[in-house]
Amino acid sequence: MAGSGKAKRGIPPKSDLNAWYPAIVEIADLVDKRYPIKGMDVWKPYGWKAMTLIDGLTRSQMRRTGHEEYNFPLLVPEDLLDKENQLVSHLKASRDTGIDASELRVDEEEAGFKKEVYWVKHGGDTELEVPMFLRPTSETPMYTMFSLWIRSHADLPLKTFQIVNTFRYETKQTRSFIRVREIHFFEAHTVHADQDGATAQIAEDAEIVQRLLHELCFPAIVSKRPSWDTFPGAWHSTAVDAVMPNGRTLQVATYHHYRDQWARAFNLTYEDRNGETQFCHQTTFGMSERLLGAIVGMHGDDSGLIMPPSIAPIQVILMPVAAHSDENVTPRVEALASYLQDSGFRVQVDARDLRPGTKHYDWEIKGVPIRLEIGPRDLASSQCTITLRTGGKIESPLEGISSTIRQYLDSVSDELRSRAHAHASELIRTFPGLSQTADIWKLDAALEEGFVYELAFDGNDADAEVLEKATGLTLLGDCAQPYPEPIPCAVTGKLTTRRHHLARMY
Repeated sequence: MAGSGKAKRGIPPKSDLNAWYPAIVEIADLVDKRYPIKGMDVWKPYGWKAMTLIDGLTRSQMRRTGHEEYNFPLLVPEDLLDKENQLVSHLKASRDTGIDASELRVDEEEAGFKKEVYWVKHGGDTELEVPMFLRPTSETPMYTMFSLWIRSHADLPLKTFQIVNTFRYETKQTRSFIRVREIHFFEAHTVHADQDGATAQIAEDAEIVQRLLHELCFPAIVSKRPSWDTFPGAWHSTAVDAVMPNGRTLQVATYHHYRDQWARAFNLTYEDRNGETQFCHQTTFGMSERLLGAIVGMHGDDSGLIMPPSIAPIQVILMPVAAHSDENVTPRVEALASYLQDSGFRVQVDARDLRPGTKHYDWEIKGVPIRLEIGPRDLASSQCTITLRTGGKIESPLEGISSTIRQYLDSVSDELRSRAHAHASELIRTFPGLSQTADIWKLDAALEEGFVYELAFDGNDADAEVLEKATGLTLLGDCAQPYPEPIPCAVTGKLTTRRHHLARMY
């Protein structure tokens, strides 16, 4: 999907993604990156509207699945972070040593988010008795309150979510939507009576993600992360990775099964039907503005953005043509705009006194799915001209225009899905294999930059390390879609249906 065309109005060609991406997010008026704190961009109206529409899709899924929206405080006291760090460090040590967490002495190593948080240590001129920090995520403040709310089995399941800003001191190179320090963050936290309930929630999270990705018109690789890449406070983690046009993967969603590990740290218990006290089981599910970053990178082209209709701030731009020669053109276009708005479409009229070509470029850059033009000749014939951002120009009757617009918006969505699936297929290749001579592992063929490699893998951590050292890539984990028939593991040679991917990640 990376274009090779010439730069248009300051847009580098998409084949140079490292130049195209940061240019387009500003030229298309999504954000302004000139705020004097690195990694904290200013959302502009067009970008913010697209993000709020993504949030709207998410909220719709939350309503469908019985989640309730909350809003927890931004500030968290230091002692709660210490509790989280102790838990995470304990579980990390358990995983690293292969010892059950219940049998391990508490480790004093700092883990979790402590090295990434922003601290607040003064209120005015007064030093705070207990330092506070800006939330990097919300397990700690939420679970503190959950332990006060949950008393009996009748209080379960508890299904919560919030859409808030979180803060992490990102030390790597920042990139709008992809790697930032102030994160527009969705997080769902649930509490269940037992492991089965939490496991069922993870399956529901997986379904929600697929519904959202369908609306956003791109596929993704879903992988159960390997043990060394699982969040230390989780029993297991599943990540959803989009394949960007340069072959790098972008993690756009994650869901964690915590079992009862966090409940034990926060004394989150309930009384069961027999009157006995039990520890709860928990899950989390997170997404961020990375979804918008994936949309920009996946669907855009040399001319600018292409917005999926579901989250396009403007779905239809209406343009009067040669209005100076017929005073009826502009009023007719404005009346049509009102009609389409009443029909549920997001529309705008562009009546600027500019050359048509200039207007066309502007709306191409912003990725508006449909451009609809009406001039004097169109009025005489009761027609209009429809141009699709994905390509194609159609002369269409004005009669039944609402149904026509809906049909073409659906066709734009279908075309974007088709392109995105083709793009992902082109960038995922079969791993060429490894050979061992003495103690040295070598690739059977050189890997090309800019691709994700698919392989069968059924080895242990040491075998995974062999793969990652030989390739310089990261093993994403067990793919949610295994092979239909067993094939040999790339390292051990054992037959397995376990499908994995090696990728360079953002």
